[in-house]
This record gives sequence, C-alpha cells and structure tokens, in this order.
Amino acid sequence: MANEEKLSFMSHLDELRKRLIRCCIAVAIGFGVCYYFSEYLFLHYLAAPLNAVLPPGSKMIYTSLLEPFMTYIKIGFMGGLLLSSPYLFYQLWKFVAPGLYQDEKKWIIPFVVSSTCLFIGGALFGYKLVFPVTFKFLASYSNDYLQLFPKMSDYFSLTINLLLAFGLSFELPIVIFFLAKIGVVTADFLKRKRKYFIILAFVAAAIITPTTDPFTQTLMAVPLIFLYEIGIFLARWVGKQKAKKSEVEAEVE
Repeated sequence: MANEEKLSFMSHLDELRKRLIRCCIAVAIGFGVCYYFSEYLFLHYLAAPLNAVLPPGSKMIYTSLLEPFMTYIKIGFMGGLLLSSPYLFYQLWKFVAPGLYQDEKKWIIPFVVSSTCLFIGGALFGYKLVFPVTFKFLASYSNDYLQLFPKMSDYFSLTINLLLAFGLSFELPIVIFFLAKIGVVTADFLKRKRKYFIILAFVAAAIITPTTDPFTQTLMAVPLIFLYEIGIFLARWVGKQKAKKSEVEAEVE
C-alpha cells in the first residue's frame, strides 16, 4: 500500500514537472515575441495614460544605465505571461483534470476561455478607466515649484502591479464557481456574507489603488461587488445541478 502511494505521489510530481516545463517554454516563446516589441509596447501603450496627463515639458527619466534594459526585460516577461496565459490556464486544468469526475472534465474549454477573458478584461478595465483618472490625480500636484519627472522603472512597477491586481481580482467568479463545486461555499452563504464583502471590496480598493480619492477607489470596488454577484449566481446554478444529480442518483438506487 505504501509503495502504491509512493508511486502515485511520484507520478503526480512527474506530471507537475512536465506541465511546468511546457509552461516555461510557452512563456519563453511569448517573452521572445514581446521583448522584440518591448520599447514600442512601453512608449505607445504602457506609458500612454501617463503621457496624456503629463504637464508640458515633463518627460520620463531613468537614473541607472541598466534601468531601460531591465524594464524592457520585465515588459517582455509580463507580456509573455499574458500572451501565453490561455495555454497556462490549459496546463493548469490538465494537471487537475485527472482528479475530476468525467462530467466535470467538459469544463476545460469554458475554464480556459473564461479565465483568460476575465483576466484580460480586468487588466483592460484598469488600463482604460482607472489609469486615466489615477494618473490625472497624481499629476495634479505639479505647479511652478514642483515638476513631475516620473522614473521609468517606478512607473512600470506601479502600472504592472495595478494591471495584475485588476486582472486577478476579475477572476473572482471563477474562484467562487470552483469553491461551490467542491462544496466550500453555497449561494445562501454568499448572500449572507454580502455586506461583509462590500466592506472588504472597498478596503481592498483602498489598498490596491495608489490614490486616496473615493472616486478611484469606487472604480475598483464596484466591479468587485458586481463580480461577487455573478459568483452568487454561479453558486446557485451549481447548487441546482448538484440537487438534480442527487435526485437522479436516488431514483437509480
């Protein structure tokens, strides 16, 4: 028995190793593509929201010889992650799929598509709606005595952290769906905890967003609350599916 468990454990480790190697290869390919266009991506896309609100005469600067190079390396890596994210989600699903029932394995395509779309949608939401407001507020401190000369690496870190925060937070319905599937949460439980989540959403928004104005924090909190409501709907649907399955099994017995 112990030998069988050991073999099973080793097979899982071997499977994990294979999946990780494939993920690394996919990210490396994405990195190569994105690094080639890293300067273009930074100047025309990542820096665009800030350039739109910079006071006249302000420019982005770097204070280290290696700073632009390292920033472009990071852009290539983050772009590679984003570009390969559908494949990464697919590999994640393939790793956990052997432990699922046959009827649960059909969720692979919806999982990959929805996870990717929600992550990209969250990042785009932050980029299109939150960035312009946030950077306009932060740049408003410039005056005759204070001039804004943002540092390249600092700006990159700020924007990437925000994009990741928005992208990951938009995965909330997927997380709730799988928690409901394994019985950790139910729709009734989520409805009872709704008021606590609303408070938590605004606290998370206050931590994630770099500004202190209520408008920017609301832009972050409201989508989280909306996604939570979607999660309640999904949990209710999962509960109904489980009830139907239990009824069918009872009739068979």
